[in-house]
Amino acid sequence: MSDSGPDVPVQSARTDETAENAEQDVVAVDAYDEKEGLANRLDAHTGDGIRHRAFTCLLFDEDGRVLLAQRAARKRLWDTHWDGTVASHPVEGQTQKEATRERLEEELGITPDQYDDLEVTDRFEYKRHYLDEGLEWEVCAVLVATLSDTSVDPDPDEVGGILWVDYEDLYENPRYYRQLRLCPWFEIAMRRDFEGDADPVPDGTRE
Repeated sequence: MSDSGPDVPVQSARTDETAENAEQDVVAVDAYDEKEGLANRLDAHTGDGIRHRAFTCLLFDEDGRVLLAQRAARKRLWDTHWDGTVASHPVEGQTQKEATRERLEEELGITPDQYDDLEVTDRFEYKRHYLDEGLEWEVCAVLVATLSDTSVDPDPDEVGGILWVDYEDLYENPRYYRQLRLCPWFEIAMRRDFEGDADPVPDGTRE
């Protein structure tokens, strides 16, 4: 007789973020980053997607190198790709700076006493699909800061690896870094930075 009847709880075999994402909300926004309500995080990243608020943070050392973090293999979207230092979504009632500080500590063990100049330098809308797994459709704020203490303690559930890279060289000589598959939002943020397009006031233009 099978023991898989209705009284026996079924454990999910998934090891990615699908189940946990289905229990979370993101902030849905218009093209100008004005709140339009809440959306289920999984719904926002599947089907046609729902435009929502996000951020990416770039941390630098005092020599101008940027700290890249590889997304863990368990990530449902852009798994094992290389990102800026950290990227995520603010929850309702949370500012971009509050969300960034929280994720820096949770993912990399970087605490606010290691930097003091965190600021929003850009904000842009973009939409990108990832294989057949889903998509990102975000109004993404870019935050930057300089680390006075570069010690980190990555969470392996979130971060597959870290790498300090000369920021200008990464932009000017991408062929030297072609073994790194970069996340699209980081590539957009870096290009806008070097090409003088960065503006923290969203203009509704989709990348």
